[in-house]
Amino acid sequence: MPLTDETREWLEADGLGGFASGTVAGVRTRRYHALLLTATTPPTGRMVLVNGFDAWIQTAAGLQALTTQRYTPNALWPDGLSHIEAFELEPWPRWRFRLADGTVVEQEIFVPHGRAAVVLRWHLPDSVPGETLRLRPFFCGRDYHALHHQNPAFRFANDGAGDHLVFRPYDGIPAIHSLANATYAPEPTWYRNFLYTAEQERGLDAVEDLASPGVLTWNLSAGDAVWILAAGDALGDVHESAAALADRLAAEERARRQFPSRLHRAADAYLVRRGEGLTIVAGYPWFTDWGRDTFIALRGLCLAGDRLDEARQILLAWAGAVSQGMLPNRFPDRGEAPEFNAVDASLWYAVAVHDYLQRGHAGDADARTLRAAVEAILDGYTAGTRFGIRADADGLLAAGEPGVQLTWMDARVGDRVVTPRIGKPVEVQALWLNALWAAAQWAPRFAEPLVRGRAAFAARFWNAARGCLFDVVDVDHRPGTADATVRPNQILAVGGLPLALLDGERARGVVDVVERSLCTPLGLRSLAPDEPGYAGRYEGDGRSRDSRYHQGTAWPWLIGPFVDAWVRVRGDDAATRREARERFLAPLLAHLDQAGLGHVSEIADGDAPHTPRGCPFQAWSVGELLRLVTAYGD
Repeated sequence: MPLTDETREWLEADGLGGFASGTVAGVRTRRYHALLLTATTPPTGRMVLVNGFDAWIQTAAGLQALTTQRYTPNALWPDGLSHIEAFELEPWPRWRFRLADGTVVEQEIFVPHGRAAVVLRWHLPDSVPGETLRLRPFFCGRDYHALHHQNPAFRFANDGAGDHLVFRPYDGIPAIHSLANATYAPEPTWYRNFLYTAEQERGLDAVEDLASPGVLTWNLSAGDAVWILAAGDALGDVHESAAALADRLAAEERARRQFPSRLHRAADAYLVRRGEGLTIVAGYPWFTDWGRDTFIALRGLCLAGDRLDEARQILLAWAGAVSQGMLPNRFPDRGEAPEFNAVDASLWYAVAVHDYLQRGHAGDADARTLRAAVEAILDGYTAGTRFGIRADADGLLAAGEPGVQLTWMDARVGDRVVTPRIGKPVEVQALWLNALWAAAQWAPRFAEPLVRGRAAFAARFWNAARGCLFDVVDVDHRPGTADATVRPNQILAVGGLPLALLDGERARGVVDVVERSLCTPLGLRSLAPDEPGYAGRYEGDGRSRDSRYHQGTAWPWLIGPFVDAWVRVRGDDAATRREARERFLAPLLAHLDQAGLGHVSEIADGDAPHTPRGCPFQAWSVGELLRLVTAYGD
């Protein structure tokens, strides 16, 4: 991994929705890169309290930097990144710097689970007398989607004492606690015009001002430098030194991080608290818990990851959120009413409940609660609910109205839905029929609509001219119409779900078309290259980028259903599974290793792969990879 590559990112999650994150190079490129970013109403209400710091080592050769910032118009200062000699991710981000005079300094950062806090440590492997560390922190106190600018309201003063300083920059935000085995000198000043290139590339405001209240100084020759930051009462009453507390938190975190693999470690980051229960964060740095993403990801993160109790808590927590047959697709950050704009979130929930109950982990009371939630979903959809969602006379599920994005292809630019897919989308039918099939095992009333729907699916979705499935039938609710666009959604009729809707030559035809037209080393394209509107790279400013979101960009999470289908149509024997590992899993896992993160995002066209400046850490991608590795790995 290039150590000065600003696109390689690390992230330490706190299990509450907050996190610390940055780049391997140490240059902040996003407004979300921060040391202390806390969820004030877990997992929402995220605020950035401490963005970062400048640090220098004073040696006999002079003052030498460990950090680098980017300022407008495009100036890097100081030169700390040029001193990075090594970086390791495990058990948490660790850097080794070699300074101009040969001095070696080690730096580590970790976030203790369940606490809105971060711990930093600096160490001299070969101590030399007279070496000091000087650090200037950068504070703000803003919503994590916003940017901060110089203003007279910021309070630089602190009301702590000794090693424990307490800053209260603004009313209405958590206090910032700083614990350090250092001396502190107040030197209040503003640092202006930090430039965040990832935001600039996204076509967003990208310049920020940060407040620095003073300077921390350590005698590094006398021992390790320790700095602990915490939001509000995250650490409780502290009765030990900063060094002792850091040692204890590090020991607890090392013991907790005994994961079977890096994918299991990555999965852990997405499991977070909501109220007294648990949920799944859809993606870092800016997604919270989205219904669709939660239930796609849960089958890998929790079930394949052998975290059945967490799966139980999440499914039970969401069971009480069913409204007119729908589950929310998004809980907004600031406590507004949940958004129900997803036809498939509730159906993915039903599939996740089926898979969980198959594990035999649920007690009788829990099983009754989960089954009742699935029945409420199916009854609500059968009767008809929001956004034109209703079971049609043919047994299939119709959905959609103008201006609303209901499927996972939910990109929207202004008032324009990029891929509206109104009517009867193919993957929605696969999910609907799977949900009916699961519920029919304990509630016989769902058996008849299942039979009727399967017959209609077989009769109406096969596109004989192209040897695959239509993407949508009854387009815009016009009976008898069909959209023949080649998209990856059809793969869910063959693989990825408990009940396959196709077999024989039709199943093989779907897999062949998807492999030929949509499969890349890093996921499935969202649109075939020979289709009108195809855009193979996810780039441009906000509007043009979002208009490309599902028009060719490849998505790693879709490799899960595809590999299931590919193996199934070839007989599912040992040789086929081995070939699937080599052809499809190995490239994705190699990319993950190259990234060095345990996370992957939506990737551009496999002919010219790159990681777009989208949301880099996505739960469903990690979940599906973990599910595949568990099912088909060595």
